[in-house]
Order: sequence, then C-alpha cells, then structure tokens
Amino acid sequence: MSARWVAHLPFIAADLPAAQHFAGTLARSLSFLSEVDAGETTVSAEDAQGVRRRVFCDLPLDGGRRCARRVEHGGDCAARRCR
Repeated sequence: MSARWVAHLPFIAADLPAAQHFAGTLARSLSFLSEVDAGETTVSAEDAQGVRRRVFCDLPLDGGRRCARRVEHGGDCAARRCR
C-alpha cells in the first residue's frame, strides 16, 4: 500500500471561516481523484501550522459512508455524494 502524504498549499483568507470555505471548495474540486481524501481536509494559520482546524464533519455513518457537511453543521449528518 502507498503511504499517505499531505500537500501544504499556502493561500490568503480574511479569517478562519473564509479559509475553511476555500479549502473545502478546493478539496471538493479534487475529490474526483481517488488519491484525495477530502473529508480529512484541515486548515491552519501559517505561523501556527501545528494547530489544524477541520473543514468537514467526516463522522462515520451507517454503511461505511462519512458525513460530507461542514464542521459544526446544524442538524443531522449527511453522507457524501457518490462520485
């Protein structure tokens, strides 16, 4: 099995919610690639890279699927859309 890696891509955002939105959009745009695990997307401030904030809820659901909604969403979790 291949090892997992993390790509660090610096970008500018006004605040944490804007950074999470950008990272979530980027992750979803690449989720057609089987190598990408969009649910594990996190963001961090450039000067505090050890403090990572999740973008997606990603909690396990029935049937082996995971929640695709944003972190701290209201209401019930919802499964990822099929590719």
